[in-house]
Amino acid sequence: MKVAVYSQMYQEDTLQYVMELLDELEKEGAEIAIEKEFHAFLSQKYSAGAYSTFSDSEGLDASFDMFVSFGGDGTILRATTFVGDLGIPIVGVNTGRLGFLSTFSKEEVRKVVQEFNKGAYTIVERSLVEVDERSDIPELNGLNFALNEITVSRKDTTSMITVETYLNNEYLTSYWADGLIVSTPTGSTGYSLSCGGPVIEPTAKSLVLTPIAPHNLNARPLVISDDTQIRLKVSGREEHHLISLDSRIASVANGKEILIKKADFTIKMIEYTSESFLKTLRNKLLWGEDRRN
Repeated sequence: MKVAVYSQMYQEDTLQYVMELLDELEKEGAEIAIEKEFHAFLSQKYSAGAYSTFSDSEGLDASFDMFVSFGGDGTILRATTFVGDLGIPIVGVNTGRLGFLSTFSKEEVRKVVQEFNKGAYTIVERSLVEVDERSDIPELNGLNFALNEITVSRKDTTSMITVETYLNNEYLTSYWADGLIVSTPTGSTGYSLSCGGPVIEPTAKSLVLTPIAPHNLNARPLVISDDTQIRLKVSGREEHHLISLDSRIASVANGKEILIKKADFTIKMIEYTSESFLKTLRNKLLWGEDRRN
């Protein structure tokens, strides 16, 4: 077994659970690699010198069986930038608050290894969205994809922006709003949900357009096929607006066309039998909570 371990939360109370994972992996004779900066932090507290390291540019390849992310959902979103199109399955151990993508609690960290070895899991392929390279946004530094959503929003102003929207080159509408979210099924339980968007099952072949604080009552979230090409053009009182890909943000000049489509690769997520999507809906979003149930 070959396992990569990553965290961007350097907290003392997390370390004991990381060490529990490493101990369980060592029992199985696993080959372990730890992200370089996190490895340096661990080495200050424990003897971690025996483990190899990786970064966002080297040390990972398709031979890894599992990528373990310690943190919240934001850490998993960052983990996807390490994995990219390598096809390494990702599992999250939640050390944050809600942890919708990071389904395992830190107290059950040993089960990550134990249930993986038992085969008590499935691999769920999650689709991504990307900004087409023709949009030419250098600030993205080549990381032009997102697992949750791509969002355009206002910058340096309290005034709303206008988002002219085309689907497969056909005009849809111009949203007068604070912004517009293009969400994947995975991202449907994130920012899009907070703005009134629907929850979509992770393997559905759909995207959602969700306006942010629209200034017209008939602007509602729209579910579209994930093979749709989306073209956006923003105008507003300021010269620039923001585009965000999960947690990465760039500034874009108003009037510049932004082309968005489904990425040509997927992110593999490990879904354990004990921690299914529907169970997560019930336990963390209190889905259908009713005293009669």
